[in-house]
Amino acid sequence: MEFKDYYGIMGVKRDATRDEIKRAYRKLARKYHPDVSREADAEVRFKEVGEAYEVLKDPEKRAAYDRLGANWRAGQEFRPPPDWDRGFEFHGGGFTGVDAGQFSDFFESLFGRGGIGGGFTHQPRRDFHARGEDTYARVLIDLEDAYHGATRMLTLKQTALSPDGRPQTKERTLNVRIPKGVRQGQHIRLAGQGGAAIGKGGAGDLYLEVEFRPHRFYRVEGRDVFLDLPVAPWEAALGATIKVPTPSGSVDLKIPANSAGGRKLRLHGRGIPAREPGDLYVVLQIALPAAATEAARAAYSAFEKALKFNPRASLGV
Repeated sequence: MEFKDYYGIMGVKRDATRDEIKRAYRKLARKYHPDVSREADAEVRFKEVGEAYEVLKDPEKRAAYDRLGANWRAGQEFRPPPDWDRGFEFHGGGFTGVDAGQFSDFFESLFGRGGIGGGFTHQPRRDFHARGEDTYARVLIDLEDAYHGATRMLTLKQTALSPDGRPQTKERTLNVRIPKGVRQGQHIRLAGQGGAAIGKGGAGDLYLEVEFRPHRFYRVEGRDVFLDLPVAPWEAALGATIKVPTPSGSVDLKIPANSAGGRKLRLHGRGIPAREPGDLYVVLQIALPAAATEAARAAYSAFEKALKFNPRASLGV
């Protein structure tokens, strides 16, 4: 996937005001409109300009896009950094009369399904009293918080236009209760913490989409948790009972004799808590001691002579 330089497409500087961006869009849209343009690539350019404008005219999308930095070049191979939009507060998708499905894979990866403004079921709502819009943000928590529950101070970034028409970001900090058993992708609702009301209407709600910070031991799939567990060759071959860490405390695990590397052992109910909790899967990884001393090399030689083992026998060599 190629990086899109939206400022370059629009022909404006990165500190352009909203009015400057609007003027540039109108000029380019007239130039490349397929109904009137004689340019050979008019339709492609027209879509590019519309995509760039969809991002740069929206203070929230523009601020998040700017976070990627100015070091990316147009056409450069690109994958979004995993935490590029974390903590930014958004008011729904923010699309205004356009079909976002016509835009590039780059746009989709940032702002489409699974990105900002996509895959979120709580849409902005307004009632008779002009209730404030619902907002949402992605936040990172520790896996252990899902096991035990916690209260955390979370900092969010809100974006609005400054008086000179440029996006301006300010931070706010909230004390948030993380419920025990929360899953990745689940939303925590904070009533009245969304957009401000108009007139006598109530404030909107804030929805926090939960993601887990990368953990040095565990990885998560749904409610199940996986741990790669190093074991010595003799533990795998002869069997052993060893202590294994879990997010809820260490447990004794029996390693069956003749276990191969990659074997999965299930700890029932040791995954993320719930009425039907997930499981914790221990994946055995056989760790070889280094042959760094004379004694270690002699032990390996004796091992080789005693077993006469050919690990490539199934390959016919």
